[in-house]
Amino acid sequence: MADEQEIMCKLESIKEIRNKTLQMEKIKARLKAEFEALESEERHLKEYKQEMDLLLQEKMAHVEELRLIHADINVMENTIKQSENDLNKLLESTRRLHDEYKPLKEHVDALRMTLGLQRLPDLCEEEEKLSLEPACHVISKFTGTHLYALCAKPRVGPGTPKSQNGSRMNEERENT
Repeated sequence: MADEQEIMCKLESIKEIRNKTLQMEKIKARLKAEFEALESEERHLKEYKQEMDLLLQEKMAHVEELRLIHADINVMENTIKQSENDLNKLLESTRRLHDEYKPLKEHVDALRMTLGLQRLPDLCEEEEKLSLEPACHVISKFTGTHLYALCAKPRVGPGTPKSQNGSRMNEERENT
């Protein structure tokens, strides 16, 4: 009977070994699946990090692009302000010169009239560009001021020939 008990004990041990081996194989299969999932997740994580790096690089490129655009806007704003200041200075200078010219011309015309000579043609008759009429209305969006710029404004119809002296008034006077 001892042999029988020993065999039963061995069979029980074999059965337990078999059960534990099956259990171990199941765990081994799960472990293998988990390890594959781990490797897969590591690959995905690496891809995600690479994508994040690319996105951050793209973001920085856009940030730099925006910075450059802002710098260009600032340069243009300064250029516009400087141009408006230059325009104001030129307009003021032109007005001062016109104010100097006007009484001098009136004096010369009066002197000419005393000698029986014809008056000199006005600036607007002499040159189309020398009209002080506000032909162009410029509004400054930065300073909020309204500027009147001198612009070429034709005084005669298109195709009207000019005399050699450059004035239609002289031409009409010569014809009469």
